[in-house]
Amino acid sequence: MTIDTQFAFRTLKQIGLVDAYPKYSEQPGFEKPAGNNRCCTYSPDGRWFAWASTENVHIADPLTGEVVTTLPTANVYEIGFSPRGNFVITWQRPTKQEDGAAHKNLKVWQTQTAEHVVEFVQKSQTGWNLQWTYDEKYCARAVTNEIQVFESSDMSTVWGHLRVEGVADFALSPGKNYSIAVFVPERKGNPAMVKVFQIPNWKTVLSQKSFYKADRVQLKWNNIGTAVLVFAQTDADKTGKSYYGETNLYLITVTGNYDCRVQLDKEGPIHDVTWSTDSKEFGVVYGFMPAKTTLFDSRANVVHQLPSGPRNTIVFSPHARFVLVAGFGNLQGEIDVYDRQAGMRKLTTINSSNPSICEWSPDGRHILTATTSPRLRVDNGVMIWHYTGELMYKLDMEELYHVTWRPQPVSAFPLPNPLPAAPAPHESAKSHVSTATPKKAAGAYRPPHARGSETPLHFKREDEGGASHIYANGGGPPRGGMNGFGRGGRLGGGGERLVPGAAPGGGVSLAGTGTGADEESGLSKTALKNKKKREAAKKAKADAINGGSSPDGDREGRQNLKVPGGTRSRSRTNGQQGRGRSKSRSRDGPPKDAPTGPKKMQEKSQSPKIPEPEVPQDDKKVRGLLKKLRAIEELKQRLGKGEKLEDTQLKKIKTEDGVKKELEALGVDGSFV
Repeated sequence: MTIDTQFAFRTLKQIGLVDAYPKYSEQPGFEKPAGNNRCCTYSPDGRWFAWASTENVHIADPLTGEVVTTLPTANVYEIGFSPRGNFVITWQRPTKQEDGAAHKNLKVWQTQTAEHVVEFVQKSQTGWNLQWTYDEKYCARAVTNEIQVFESSDMSTVWGHLRVEGVADFALSPGKNYSIAVFVPERKGNPAMVKVFQIPNWKTVLSQKSFYKADRVQLKWNNIGTAVLVFAQTDADKTGKSYYGETNLYLITVTGNYDCRVQLDKEGPIHDVTWSTDSKEFGVVYGFMPAKTTLFDSRANVVHQLPSGPRNTIVFSPHARFVLVAGFGNLQGEIDVYDRQAGMRKLTTINSSNPSICEWSPDGRHILTATTSPRLRVDNGVMIWHYTGELMYKLDMEELYHVTWRPQPVSAFPLPNPLPAAPAPHESAKSHVSTATPKKAAGAYRPPHARGSETPLHFKREDEGGASHIYANGGGPPRGGMNGFGRGGRLGGGGERLVPGAAPGGGVSLAGTGTGADEESGLSKTALKNKKKREAAKKAKADAINGGSSPDGDREGRQNLKVPGGTRSRSRTNGQQGRGRSKSRSRDGPPKDAPTGPKKMQEKSQSPKIPEPEVPQDDKKVRGLLKKLRAIEELKQRLGKGEKLEDTQLKKIKTEDGVKKELEALGVDGSFV
């Protein structure tokens, strides 16, 4: 007998249940609730389906669609269940009562009887739900500096207190060992820390790991509760490599005999990390795009590396037979499916369209993708794919907000060996395939002269055969060779790397002499040109004031700099001519008619300009007043041309007499302007 799978959806106007493979039809006994329904969910064991309206919460049997009970609580925004479905938890937005006390907005109910059990104050919607052990014997919630543990048989009183100063997050193990992991962020220079305890031994730490660079973490237990992955993140990256902060991954075992930082061989952020459903391996997608995907064993040893590509999601199938690696969000939505039992052989690549949800079905053979609002408000709907890549079912909707599979035990869907071929698709899939026009891959823009030719190697991504992309500091030039994303290091004639400031092939450094400075700076041509102009003008001015040597004299000094292999000369003629020209000059300084600066400086000096009186260089007040007087003169000229000035500029012109009087008091004549 074939057991049906099922999924639920919530749109702007209704909630529905759909029987998936093999029927692909709506649940006949379920009456779709209309109106403003804020949330819906299945219980973890799949026995119940609940949704919240503005007036109350309804709980139904998903197999028949019949409403079993109704909870008399309004304005519920979140619904959750205990692992075995005996308790239902609701969360409302925090408010204050008439006496000013906080409203107890987190409530626990008996599922079948709708009996109110207990209620708490829970302000934050993040991490709002209680955490339960696998058998519902204990549940826990975090408060200031402690974790409160309750027995489900009597939740009116706190059964145990786990005191941890500064605790920010925790996670109960899903295994049978009643373990609990707590996270304490960095504080006053002390490193962040994750500790593992066992209920009810509150004072005994089973294992712990301390580390820096962790403003927040995700604690990911494997299904049997023997190890926990700590996905640490920071809000900012001080090195400038990533706009979204730094990420690190740590592995901690419950027994305390092993912990480590997971070593990743590519620079960049960690996009996704997840345990396999058999708890033997975990997968990590990491690195700057194109990202790498690596599978590790339970001791963080590399098991298999998948090809690099634009991917940021990894999901294992319920039987741990298949694994999908996909690229969602700002990526193209491609999904690669691999068979673990066949040596990670790639089965297919599914080209889904902008999905925001991707989940394996409980039978381990189908993949559900959905495009939801508010991320995208067009082309909303659900698509179900066979693991071989064929489209099985398609359902279009308007403003779809949520889709989820009904949880079912893996034992109800044994995988045959060998696996059968894909069954016949539903009519909705056939019509979509027949009417859909294949989209032509646009690719990157190419200028007309480059079209029709092969893409140069340094413009290709790493997964397309290009060179690996090595980031030095996020946006700066890479340490390695050129790969189309930045400027590579300078190489000599034989591939030898040139050290900035050193002569080619070794020898005396020419730093500070002007030689090689253009190449060392790493600036653009325009920036280098402007830099040369500024340096030349600065030097000419210094020579004019101090009576020093001209730029030609400096050039003569650089000609005498000895480097390996002979005398280094800036002259394009032979050394004889260079020496003769330098001998013709006077050692006391340049000739009277010799230029004292660059050509532009000479032109500026020849242009008619009112001379400034000589003032002591240390008299800042005089220079400031002269500067103000020149600005006033410019404003007067602009006013004489009929230009409209601001009120503040007109007021500045009126201060001319006062400025001149101040200059006269300092012994400086201001009438030259």
